[in-house]
Formats: sequence, C-alpha cells, structure tokens
Amino acid sequence: MGTLSIFRYLIVFFYLCFYFRISLSEEQNLSFDFENFGKDSNFESQLALYGDAKVFNGGIQMSGSMGFTAGRILNKKPIKLVERNPRKMVSFSMHFVFSLSRENGDGFAFVMVPIGYPFNMFDGGSFGLLGVRKMKFLAVEFDTFLDKKYGDVNGNHVGVDLSSFVSVKVSNVSSVKLELNSGEKLQSWIDYEASTKRLEVRLSKLGDIRPLNPLVSCPIDLSRMWKEEELFVGLSSTSGNSTQKCNIYSLGFKIRTAPNWMHSEPLDPQAFEAEKKELKVHSKSDCALRILGALLFGTGCGALGAFIVVIVWTILGSRRPVAPEDPAVEQNDSKEFDEYKKFNVVVDKAIEDGKSKNLGT
Repeated sequence: MGTLSIFRYLIVFFYLCFYFRISLSEEQNLSFDFENFGKDSNFESQLALYGDAKVFNGGIQMSGSMGFTAGRILNKKPIKLVERNPRKMVSFSMHFVFSLSRENGDGFAFVMVPIGYPFNMFDGGSFGLLGVRKMKFLAVEFDTFLDKKYGDVNGNHVGVDLSSFVSVKVSNVSSVKLELNSGEKLQSWIDYEASTKRLEVRLSKLGDIRPLNPLVSCPIDLSRMWKEEELFVGLSSTSGNSTQKCNIYSLGFKIRTAPNWMHSEPLDPQAFEAEKKELKVHSKSDCALRILGALLFGTGCGALGAFIVVIVWTILGSRRPVAPEDPAVEQNDSKEFDEYKKFNVVVDKAIEDGKSKNLGT
C-alpha cells in the first residue's frame, strides 16, 4: 500500500510538471519581442499593420504623412485574460520605443479591443479608435493635444481610458521632466498584474533604466471587464488635423499566468464608466497584498520541495539491504558462553573445596 501511494503522488507530480510546461508553451506562442522592424525581423509572423502604418527606416511610421492619417499595429494571435479548465488569470507587459514629432497631433495609444472591433470603419476618432457606442476598449493614451471636450489636463499627458476618451486616471508627463512630442526617442512600459488588479505605466528616455515608480497606476479588474473574450493588443495612432509623425522603433509583449488563489478582491471597471472619477491609489494595501502573495507562493514551493525530498528518501530507504546474522559467528558466541559457564563451575567448586578443608582443620 505504501508503494502504491508513493507512485500515486509521483503521477500527480509529473502531471503538474506537464501542465506547467504546456502553459509555458502557450505563453511563449503569444509573446513576442522585436528590437526593430527590418527585413530580418520577421515581425509579420506576429504583427499586422493597418491603415496608414508602414515600415520606414527599420521602424514603423503609424501616422503623419499628411493630415488625418491613422495607423495601427496589432497582434495576429488574440489573447484571453481569463482561461478556464483550470481557471487562470492572465497578466501582461508591453515595452516599446517611440517618438512623436513637434506638431500637436492626437498622439497615439496602447489599445486592447475585442475581436470584431470595426477598425475598417475608422471615422477619425481619437488615437485611431472609433467613437462607437457600446463598444468596449482599453486605451493608454500618450496625448499631445489639449482637448477640453475630454477634460485633458494639458497637451503632454498619459491617461487610462475605459470605453471612453475621458480618462479615468491621468498624469502630467511634465512631472517627470519629459515631453512626448519632443522628437526624441522615449520608451514606455505598460504592465497589468492580474493578482493585484492594477495597471501601471512607466516612461523614460531611451537608454535610461526602468523607473521604479510608475507614472500612472490605476486599479482595474480587466478579467471582469473582458471575461473570456478574445482580444487584440497593440498600438494605434492618428495625426488629427496635423502632420505629426508617430514612429515605433521596437515592440515587445509578454503574457504570464498566475494561480487563481493569488488574486485579490477585484474592482469593477463599470464604476469607472459610471462616475468617471479619479481613483486614489492605496499603496500600503497594494504592498501588503504583494507581500502576502509572495509569502503564499514561497510557502507552496517550499512544501512541494519538501514533499519531493520525502518521497525520494522513502524510495531509497525501502531499498536498503539488511545484513543477515552469520550462523558461524552465532555458533562461536554460543561455544564461548558454554566454556565460560564450565569455567565458573570449576572455580566455584574449587572455592567450596577450599572452604571445606579449612573447616576440617
């Protein structure tokens, strides 16, 4: 029975290893990293260009050849933020290098849209996105135009949009001493962590290290917003009534999954759409959740490692040879004991005889 139990645990262990290997393979198939868009980059295997987007000098020019141009870069393989059987929440990260010319155009945006989003019916909406009602989208706007209609703070800001061009969270890029349309190359990191339900945006000059603190940090539950819908991810731009050029020089995207038990209580994105109020970031609570998640994950890994060690030790211990008793040695010990008894009898008898003689005397 003990051996059967051990083999049963081993089967479960190898099944888990196989499952995580499959998950890793899926993540690699949906992730990509292109340092440039030259002929040898083979970016067409993962990315598609739409509208006025075109390859130009090893990069991609999305807009700016003339007024009211628009272009998009989208992944060819759609992703899901919620996977079932078993249930998994998906996190993602995007890193890209870009530049915007001096004109005050609409800039560009990181976008996440469902399959069937009507890009072909482009109507000149902001960032190359349609202003279609009842069409959900997520956008992180890099905006260089002050549009009071959407409540823009200035013509140099980054904001998070949920199915509306009125940002639910916005930050002034000037606060980090940068200018979006300076013409120089900048780089951005956009990260969504499913375990904390938080979207973060970082920005710096090309060549600088990744900033520790995000420029924008927005709590949002994208798994509740999208559920199991298939989504396209990419960048979208429009020049507006200008000739502002938007160029992308490199683009990387990575997804990763985490167990459902590591996820915190979700936040409803519908609240953003209803109130359109700026949310406060509770940094202490977020830090506590991160620490708790790390501790739980570390405890689980330690328990799994200890379990494997016990199994291996049990298997090796059950195979240890037990040395049989040597009958020759046992016989010799018996003989020595008999001789010892005889010797004691002789000595005792001699002592008794001696005592008797003394008494007789």
